[in-house]
Amino acid sequence: MRSSNPVFSRRGFSRDNGYAGFNAQQPQAGGPAVGTNPYATGTPYAGDATNPYATNPYAPQDTQLGAPQQARGNVMQQARGNVMTIDDVVSRTAMTLGTVVLTAVLSWLLLPVDPANLGKSYGIAIGAALVALVLSLVQSFKRKPSPALILGYAAFEGVFLGVISAAVSTYIADGVVIQAVLGTMAVFAGVLIAYKMGWIRVNRRFYGFVMAAAMGFMLLMVTNLLFAVFAGGDGLGFRSGGLGILFGVIGIILGACFLALDFKQVEDGVTYGAPREEAWLAAFGLTMTLVWIYLEMLRLLSILQGDD
Repeated sequence: MRSSNPVFSRRGFSRDNGYAGFNAQQPQAGGPAVGTNPYATGTPYAGDATNPYATNPYAPQDTQLGAPQQARGNVMQQARGNVMTIDDVVSRTAMTLGTVVLTAVLSWLLLPVDPANLGKSYGIAIGAALVALVLSLVQSFKRKPSPALILGYAAFEGVFLGVISAAVSTYIADGVVIQAVLGTMAVFAGVLIAYKMGWIRVNRRFYGFVMAAAMGFMLLMVTNLLFAVFAGGDGLGFRSGGLGILFGVIGIILGACFLALDFKQVEDGVTYGAPREEAWLAAFGLTMTLVWIYLEMLRLLSILQGDD
């Protein structure tokens, strides 16, 4: 089973053994400890209590069972210095989000959205969004994370967000962008606190529910878009009026759920000793989820203020 975000399926840290946290019987953050080594049995990463790297897909071949004890110990000692940490995730997420913010600010300043230039700026924004889509898909299907692809995605996504945000602020509601940013930060902080306190239990059932809801949501949004393109107007009305408010709230809730999945993915990657390069995947996933939440927040606030 792969971890996913609201738009693109992406590979989890568990490689070929499924989503780490869903196959493992370990306590989530804030939960009680179980035994002396909850990762020694019942997980795809640990074959026996004396060698937690026995079937770990991240461990070098020499650390698997059957290798000489001394060789396994030497390689394991070297491998421990190259595993993913929370600091790695934070630093790479900061780089990725910083790239999004930087290019968003530059596009806001350099791509005017006045009536004379709105069409040109919109064209550039749509082109940037398509490039970001392609880069996201390429990264999602790669076996290893590529910092260049991830930062490229962040840069083009920022261009799109900058133009859209400037247009909404200019033509719909001044100040709505700051509100959307603050709302996104509040959702992130709220989900993080709830996850660390153990109020959100991320398991296989949670994953299945979120994925089913997300697929249904995306299907409705694509249908609405097709009706809007070929029939004109607001399509089926899922993005305006009362239904727009309802689906905006649903979109934000789905984004919050995917944040919980992202936090679980990071926790499992750190716990099971994922390679340091996997921190780029964590940053990639968190960035896409936060962009999703921001866009849904911006849309919802625009509808609410546009109806005033």
